[in-house]
Amino acid sequence: MLGSLTILLICQLVGELAVRLTGLPVPGPVLGMVILFAGLLARGHVPHPLQDAAAGLLRHLSLLFVPAGVGVMVHAGRLEAEALPIVIALFGSTLFGIAVTAKVMSLMLRRPAQDDGEGAP
Repeated sequence: MLGSLTILLICQLVGELAVRLTGLPVPGPVLGMVILFAGLLARGHVPHPLQDAAAGLLRHLSLLFVPAGVGVMVHAGRLEAEALPIVIALFGSTLFGIAVTAKVMSLMLRRPAQDDGEGAP
């Protein structure tokens, strides 16, 4: 468990360092996840201890939202002052997401089924 958590934290650290050194416009932990994903692809499988550590973290995922909730409470005044633009952005992005999803689904349903060489003659 400790070794697996160390691997996860090292990937995050490498991501943070890469972002700070290069100025990439992505969060360091996201780049760390990409690095971890590339490493797992190169390895070909997920080691069992790493699976156990990730499952343990996912079981207690709700605890990771506590700092974000505290941040919202700290900035409650600012959120209240800028409520209208935030609501408009949330509503607009939700509608945009639904429209893009519907369009992609529509395009995918129009595609003819590809013959995979198995099943019916």
